[in-house]
Amino acid sequence: MELSTTKVPSEEHILSLYNAVGWSAYTDNPDVLFEGLKNSACVIYAYDVDHQLIGLVRVVSDNATICYVQDILVRPSTHRTGVGRALFSAVLVKYEHVRQLVLITDDEPGQRAFYESMGLTEASDFRAGAIRTFAKFS
Repeated sequence: MELSTTKVPSEEHILSLYNAVGWSAYTDNPDVLFEGLKNSACVIYAYDVDHQLIGLVRVVSDNATICYVQDILVRPSTHRTGVGRALFSAVLVKYEHVRQLVLITDDEPGQRAFYESMGLTEASDFRAGAIRTFAKFS
C-alpha cells in the first residue's frame, strides 16, 4: 500500500471510491465533492500495489488548534487490511501538534472500536458536563 498527498487520482476514480462505500450524498453532486477536496487542508490517498485508489482521508484544519477528520473511506474489498488504520495514523502524525481532533461518523458496528483503538473517545463517554457535541446537517 502507498499513501500520498501529491498523487491525486482522477475524478472518475474518486467517484468510484465514494460510490463503493455508498456515499451518494457526495456523488449526487460531484462538483461540490471536488470543491471540498480541493479546499481541504489535507487529503491523503491510499493506493494498492497495482496503483488503484483504495481509500482516502480528508481533513479540515487550521493547523494550530483543530483538526476535523471530514471523510475517511476505504474500498469495501480492502476492509480489515489496515488501510483505514494507515490513513488515520497518517493524520494523527501530521496533526499531532493540534489540540483537538474531531470526527463525526455514522453509528455503524465496529466504528466505535476502531476509533477508540486510534485514541479517540466518544463524546458521550466524557465526564458529565465536560463537553457537548452539536451539529447541523442539511
